[in-house]
Amino acid sequence: MSPTDGPLQTRAEALIADLGAHMAGQITVLTTTLHEHMATRIAPLQGDEQLLRLLEASIESNIESLVHLLRYDIPVAESHAPAAAREYARRLAQRGIGVAALIRAYRLGQELVTSWAFAQLDAMEDDTAVTLLAGRLFSELTFRFIDAVSEQVVEEYETERARRQAQRNTMRVAMVDELVAGRPVDVSAAEQALGHRLRQHHVAAVVWAEADATDANPVANLEHAVDVLTKALGVTQTPLFLPRERTLGWAWIPVGRGDGTADLGVTVLPAGVRVALGRAASGAEGFRTSHVEAQRAVRLAAAAGTHASTITAYGEADVRTAALLAQDLESTRHLVARTLGGLALDSDGAARLRETLRAFLAHRGSFLATGEHLHLHKNTVKYRIDKAVEEIGHPLEDDRLELEMALVAAAQLGPVVLQS
Repeated sequence: MSPTDGPLQTRAEALIADLGAHMAGQITVLTTTLHEHMATRIAPLQGDEQLLRLLEASIESNIESLVHLLRYDIPVAESHAPAAAREYARRLAQRGIGVAALIRAYRLGQELVTSWAFAQLDAMEDDTAVTLLAGRLFSELTFRFIDAVSEQVVEEYETERARRQAQRNTMRVAMVDELVAGRPVDVSAAEQALGHRLRQHHVAAVVWAEADATDANPVANLEHAVDVLTKALGVTQTPLFLPRERTLGWAWIPVGRGDGTADLGVTVLPAGVRVALGRAASGAEGFRTSHVEAQRAVRLAAAAGTHASTITAYGEADVRTAALLAQDLESTRHLVARTLGGLALDSDGAARLRETLRAFLAHRGSFLATGEHLHLHKNTVKYRIDKAVEEIGHPLEDDRLELEMALVAAAQLGPVVLQS
């Protein structure tokens, strides 16, 4: 600072104090002007009279705090967000209004107050050098004030949002447990607690991370997997997702009146995430039964271990059959060994013959249709079927049901029921 800056600084600071005194007499006018300006420019507030009144109280209390800083040279570091401003932030969080609406109010307020202050300084002082320095001092002070106060109210907002979210999650978990247990619930109350419509078709999903997954935020990864499934099913509505443990989540994907079927074979989930799906079902009872089916698919995937597909869908007939067979693995191993004979080996050659035999049975014994399905020449299919019959040791017509069950078990459970 040069020697001539001293008197200029003193005059500018005195002008700032005079501005504070003038502002003290204009609080009501300023509050009304700012309130009208913000009410028309912050869309989420429009029509909510309670929030608008609280916004007005927040504006007034913040202007009063600024007046004290200007008049009495109080350090900005000692500023605290007024009670009305904190309550306004809490109410926004309670209503689910984004934090952007809170921050925007402070930006608009700073813009208008700064413009008003510069006009007053010009009217109060003829010396341009003094008004310029006073304007700079005012801008610096209001910036630090808004920065400090907005940080405090945003923290208040986030704290309330987290508290409300935890409370809502507790209510949602309790309601889901009631529905899954099959207890009678008021559907309207349940929908309000869940934030999810029950009176539609749902596909339940259980998502989990593999034991060796190393994600820093596994819950976010699970939720992302549900979003991927939702898009794969052609659904535009938001699914209901509930974390149950750090590496386990439950979800319900709304499919309207659809059956929730889609080709999920090409769906790419986040690395290390597995999914089990129930069938689409409607209403509160469908909410439960689809989840029960998803849990059966989970048990099948658990029994199959590393052989399980990334997505195990109970809607597939083979999955439903294998889920029953997985309940008694010892008996299923005996069934596979007794029925398949040499095809019960855990080898590439045996797997190739089993695949061909399953397709042959599914296509009603047609060599041509089986070849078209597997992209093989019909003579190759005939050779493989003859070889499969030789390995089995009896005609295909003998114990046909057990043969098909054994083939399903081998396909779905793999090494768990095959012989090394």
